[in-house]
Amino acid sequence: IGVVGIGQDITGRIAQEREAPIFGVDIDGKVNVWNQCAMRLVGYTTEEVMGYSLVQEFITDDFKVPVQTVLDQALRGEETANFEFPLITKGGARIEILLNATTRRDEQGNIIGVVGIGQDITARLAQ
Repeated sequence: IGVVGIGQDITGRIAQEREAPIFGVDIDGKVNVWNQCAMRLVGYTTEEVMGYSLVQEFITDDFKVPVQTVLDQALRGEETANFEFPLITKGGARIEILLNATTRRDEQGNIIGVVGIGQDITARLAQ
């Protein structure tokens, strides 16, 4: 009888969380993670987004289908890297996001949602 522990250094992830917008959705596409960088970038507080459909509420009409496709793929375990899409800020501005969508799993390995780590590439695209 014994115990086996598996650890993972998340120092880099924690540092990145301060600089990168991070959001999560559950298996129904409802927002359940929204970090401070996402709040600063988009202007919506955690309370304003939690429980709302990411795609229906916060994605431009022309990108609803492609973003939903990326989320659906991640919910099947097919992760997506470097996906570009626009978000509309609370103030009505359009910003461009480069996203990595990662499958989120529980302790038993069951898929429970998607975590997206983004990067604001608006300025780079404007050059």
